Amino acid sequence: MVQVLVYSDQPILANGVESLLAGDGTLSPCACCAKASGLKEHLANVKPDVALVDLTPEITLGMLSELQGLAPGCKFVLWANAIAGEFALHALTIGIRGVLRKTLSLDAHLQCLRQVVAGELWFEKSLTDSFQSSRQVGLSPRESQLVTLLTRGMKNKEISNELGITEGTVKVYLSHLFQKSGAKDRFDLALHGLKNLSMAGAAIQNQGGLRSLIMDKSCRA
Repeated sequence: MVQVLVYSDQPILANGVESLLAGDGTLSPCACCAKASGLKEHLANVKPDVALVDLTPEITLGMLSELQGLAPGCKFVLWANAIAGEFALHALTIGIRGVLRKTLSLDAHLQCLRQVVAGELWFEKSLTDSFQSSRQVGLSPRESQLVTLLTRGMKNKEISNELGITEGTVKVYLSHLFQKSGAKDRFDLALHGLKNLSMAGAAIQNQGGLRSLIMDKSCRA
């Protein structure tokens, strides 16, 4: 039985999901948390298979990275009414497996969790379209490597070690990429690179060669 941890500061919603899971034959609620501190404790001690995490103000990108460190084997799904495209994209790059809208049907909730358990990603088409909305910028193989490493949070020294080039060369590449893409800083450059179709595809492949589940209108009810 797949163990699902539910985090939400809205008791009615959390209890509703728990009841939904309790009636399923493959998914089972292992805990329900209303506070971020409780979420951390359960992740560290219970080690669930999946965590459905409500996008409350406490759930920042930094917090998500910390939560993943507490339970490396757990697959995280963000649960939200709405989410900014850039936040969702960055969440994808750090390993979040999906974004589930609270307004979707009960069947869609179960489908999302099952797909994530099976090793797939769950991002609605409207979100994936926003990932790819910026203009395409042609990157050389070396530039693509550098941007990929940048999205992993590597510093110049780490990038130079990985690519076998000097830190000075890394700085030259970055300066050229800033001009080429119009990016304002390293984070903006990483986002810009990932929004390109080739880089978005690479980001998904880097997470285990998994297929992205693009929901069509029939999944939205």
